[in-house]
Amino acid sequence: MRFSSPPSRRQTLALLAGAALAPLTSTARAQAWPARPVTFVVPLPPGGATDALTRKLADKLSKSLGQPVVVENRAGAGGTVGAGYVAKANPDGHTILMGVTGSNAISASVYSKLPFNPAKDFAPVALIVRSPLVLVKRPGLAVNSLADYVAAARAKPEAITYSSPGRGTTLHLAGGMLGIAANMRLMHVPYQGSGPALQAVLAEQVDSMFADLMQVLPMIKAGKLHALAVTSKERHALLPQVPTVAESGFPQYEAISWHALFAPAGTPGPVVEKLHAEVVQALREPDIQEHFAALGLVVDARTPADTQRFVQEETQKWAQVVKATGAALD
Repeated sequence: MRFSSPPSRRQTLALLAGAALAPLTSTARAQAWPARPVTFVVPLPPGGATDALTRKLADKLSKSLGQPVVVENRAGAGGTVGAGYVAKANPDGHTILMGVTGSNAISASVYSKLPFNPAKDFAPVALIVRSPLVLVKRPGLAVNSLADYVAAARAKPEAITYSSPGRGTTLHLAGGMLGIAANMRLMHVPYQGSGPALQAVLAEQVDSMFADLMQVLPMIKAGKLHALAVTSKERHALLPQVPTVAESGFPQYEAISWHALFAPAGTPGPVVEKLHAEVVQALREPDIQEHFAALGLVVDARTPADTQRFVQEETQKWAQVVKATGAALD
């Protein structure tokens, strides 16, 4: 029987050196990042709320990272075009997704043939902001509260209409979720984008809409729209007089819009941690907090692990709504 000889002193030193260098290599990666401009991909068109808040954050990070952070819009298919692009990008920390509810929580239930796996193809970096939706109604609709709205919908199923940017969007499913909770049937009227959906309500062609707070706040204040309820668990500081859906008789109801940063899966942990730290620092800056607060956004800088848990919970919640409402697109 033959036995292998013990390693020489030189071999032992080489093994020890390699083991010692392993963590240093990871640290070096984080220290070297970013080595070139970082791209934040927005999966929605330019000019919208997601685009605006991403550019504000990118401008702040450009200064702290010492490299330009550029914003690239890749819109289409409810945010899945941009998300798919980032999912397939080089996982080196230089291509990052500004994910939204639709692209990273709802898409898996709405689309059966996605070119990526929302649960496996991303490394969460941080939850950035969240915001409630607002149920608004046209001035001519003779209801003054959520209770009136529900009563009218129950009395004449599908007589009350609500618009959305399209089937399977957060704004569509928020109405479906309320229909389930209140045991009523609303008539969904999809449009190509939130702008046309809102204009339909302003023109009194559609009765109501679940809208992003940032989009409708000026019109609520101007009296052009009437807010019936906000969809978060708590009332919003910018609309303190408007009740929540939860306090109006549906305590389990919550439908929020949120934004979070995601890197491609496989991005080195130290790089994700460094970007997370830089993002948290940026979100603590008074000008960022004031800017986001004025837009109705609540800063919510969660850790990568907490962000992952949050997205998993959101994915499960919206999957139930998609199934119950038959909102799947394929």
